[in-house]
Amino acid sequence: MSSSIIIVIVTLVLMVFMLVKDLFRPGVILFSVVVLFLATGILTAEQALAGFSNRGMITVALLFLVSEGIRRSECLTPIMRRLFPKKGCSIQKGYSTILTTVASISAFLNNTPIVVIFIPHIKAWCRRVGLPIKKFLIPLSYAAILGGMCTLIGTSTNLVVHGLMIDAGLSGFSMFELGKVGVIITVVGLLYIIFFGAKRLPDDNAVGRQNDRKHIVEVVLAARFPGTGCTMEQFDFYKHYGANIVAIRRDGEELDSFDEYRYKENDTLILSTESNFVDTWGDSRVFLIITNGTEHSHPSPRWKQIVSLLLLLIMVVGSTVCDTPAVKSLFGDIEPDMLFWAAIVTTIMALCNIFPAKSYTKFISWDILITIASALAISRAMTLSGVADWIASGLLSVCSQTSPLVVLAALYITTNIITELITNNAAAAFAFPIALSLSSQLGISPMPFCVAICIAASASFCSPIGYQTNMIVQGLGGYRFSDFIRIGLPLSIITFIVSMIFIPIFWSF
Repeated sequence: MSSSIIIVIVTLVLMVFMLVKDLFRPGVILFSVVVLFLATGILTAEQALAGFSNRGMITVALLFLVSEGIRRSECLTPIMRRLFPKKGCSIQKGYSTILTTVASISAFLNNTPIVVIFIPHIKAWCRRVGLPIKKFLIPLSYAAILGGMCTLIGTSTNLVVHGLMIDAGLSGFSMFELGKVGVIITVVGLLYIIFFGAKRLPDDNAVGRQNDRKHIVEVVLAARFPGTGCTMEQFDFYKHYGANIVAIRRDGEELDSFDEYRYKENDTLILSTESNFVDTWGDSRVFLIITNGTEHSHPSPRWKQIVSLLLLLIMVVGSTVCDTPAVKSLFGDIEPDMLFWAAIVTTIMALCNIFPAKSYTKFISWDILITIASALAISRAMTLSGVADWIASGLLSVCSQTSPLVVLAALYITTNIITELITNNAAAAFAFPIALSLSSQLGISPMPFCVAICIAASASFCSPIGYQTNMIVQGLGGYRFSDFIRIGLPLSIITFIVSMIFIPIFWSF
């Protein structure tokens, strides 16, 4: 075993440990790993920085702005008003209408803003019709994850793998190619939640009903919150925001004491506020979400709603239709891919002030972009150092004299376990070079392995760690870690079985 392999393996183990322990933000951890590989000569400067110009990473950045434009235009508000039954609604009926809609929308927009948009409406609706809020928030996150599996732009994971495939000389995915298996998984997954989900989730407790009190507001701390890492003494919340902290929830548990508390991203704070708090801070980026049990919104002109929906339609249809060779030839040297259409739509939204162009940087999750770019460099380091071949050879030796399907299953399970421990994008980038090496050593097509990575890296159902939407609903719903396992483990098994049945059918070895 060479020194390069040893350095990369030891560094990857330390990286996973730091991600699991949440010692720093993921972007900082992964970028530090890239710097180490650069310092040890495993990567050149060009290789270390190549991820920052990757088409998939830049497309993700543009889609953040598209999602912000959709959110600000409130073009989804009329849909939500018709979506929620007024009275006499059962949990199953609520699941059928709400989760199906969320999954459909999440196929074309970033999952996080969809969940953020829907949570206040769902909480207000649950109180209005007398249904337990805890029965709906985890299913909301899962529906968004499932819907994201159906298209190229449904989740950043798909775009990351797509970018890696193009860099490796493969053709990548078309707009709806992943939907061949993604739609089946989504349908089966939603049926499981509709018929069995409510039984596997807890009822509301006293903490979940605190918002019935006047001017009680829940906020989730975002990455831009200026007090992150500070104690309450060091950062006076009332002085900055004019609100008193009533309770704090972290990892689904309410803290008993504030004495040694330090603010942390994704913590949920229960605040006693003035009546104008939501109007004042509702559009601030220091809070990921603010909810006070009402369907609060800022009125948006009708024309912005129409233009936003038309632009979204143009982006989806354009990137789909222009993927065919006949249409591509009409554009000459221009490549009308997803990046092309997302860039056009983003520019038009900025010019029409659908999102404020002067503060566009606020709407991009830079930590996610740095994580993606760094993960791409780490993936390159695994290939160049020989780690990918070493892991693939070990996996093949364990699965010796077996079919490619068994190897595919082993790769899927490995990726899925990693995504539950760290992040979906890092897991995908980690698994991709191994997938290429496996397909090369077996002499078969890499496409089934690439699809399996997309599904496995997105299917984070057993823990709140691997997917940001899970972390958001954990705090707001007061869920325990075990709640995710109770409802998520069967869904993970269902997703795995469906994937192993249909991936070889649609993408032959």
